[in-house]
Amino acid sequence: MDVDFVCACAARPAGRLTRRDVARALLAVPSGVALVALPDLRRALVAAGNPLSRAFWDSAKATLGSIESGVATVGDVQRWVESTGTEPILMTPGYFVWPEEDERGPVTAEMFARLVAYLEERVEAGEVDPDALAEGDPEARAAYEELQERWLTTPLPDGRVPGEAVNDEQNEELFAAWDEEEAFALSELRRILGGLPRRPELPAAELDAAGARLRVLLAGSGYPANVLRACAGLDDRPVPADDRELWLAVAAGVAGPISDLPEAGDEPEAFADLDGRLSEEDAALANLCAIEHADWLAAVTALARLGPGVLASPERMARLIAESEDIDNDDQSAGDLGATESFFSTVVHLWSLLGIVDATGVLTPLGWWGLPQALERAWSPSPE
Repeated sequence: MDVDFVCACAARPAGRLTRRDVARALLAVPSGVALVALPDLRRALVAAGNPLSRAFWDSAKATLGSIESGVATVGDVQRWVESTGTEPILMTPGYFVWPEEDERGPVTAEMFARLVAYLEERVEAGEVDPDALAEGDPEARAAYEELQERWLTTPLPDGRVPGEAVNDEQNEELFAAWDEEEAFALSELRRILGGLPRRPELPAAELDAAGARLRVLLAGSGYPANVLRACAGLDDRPVPADDRELWLAVAAGVAGPISDLPEAGDEPEAFADLDGRLSEEDAALANLCAIEHADWLAAVTALARLGPGVLASPERMARLIAESEDIDNDDQSAGDLGATESFFSTVVHLWSLLGIVDATGVLTPLGWWGLPQALERAWSPSPE
């Protein structure tokens, strides 16, 4: 490692290298190699008219020594790079978090580079003191953090707010990944169901009875009526007149909740737990939203294969998922099994209200007929 290596990494001549450039290059090689290279690198930068500072070189030696001896944490190293004065803080006091470098989209990469350039300008103007940061001055650190918080929330000349632009891109990427996962799960569901020897016919009498019970339940207040309405998106649209449509909408909503609970105060039964515990309805929705596509796929296809009369208790569902050959379970642990059982305790309770399982947790003919259709509906794109 030498000054040419640092220049190549930073794409700058030696005379324009920043502390951040040097720190990142030092971390790009084994710590022992970097420690050996420090004296020659320092002399080369002095010769180039860019000596940096003693505080920086001392901090570099200390940090690399800690890495080499195995006592430095990831946080220690990150804070050292941030102390160069031009490295954006990974997580600001306002809880803005920059994605890892290899996970940044084009907008995030642009905003990160803009902030680095902005910080370089502030260092040149004397508004950021890298030596004070390297020496751990708390006031310098607080000012450095506040400067970045302000930049992240200040509109650029083109009107974009950096922090919002980054978050928007991350959300778009998250939604795109979710849609891709859902589309794959839907294709697998259809493939598996298509390979079954027979599919059940609609048990009309059971559906009529379940529809009548469901309409009475949805007209009530509190849990579980409010959760079922939220799952099916019925708080802001009329209840379907057709029993089949209503039942499938609610059953699909259990597998893919459409909306959240109304804000506190929107319903007479809304309340806040002063101890900070989740209400029963919030806990139920959290459990439903925590279940992954793969687990739903394994659970419903297993029941579709086994047919009515099979036990579908939370414990049994967790075991069916763990033993499924339709999904990858290689990394599943005993803790995962317990979590799955906990999540499906909510599911099985709601299934019992829909007549999917009976009072003893056994799959009914209605559940055998309707669960696959409900899951397919939950994962199918909404009509425009």
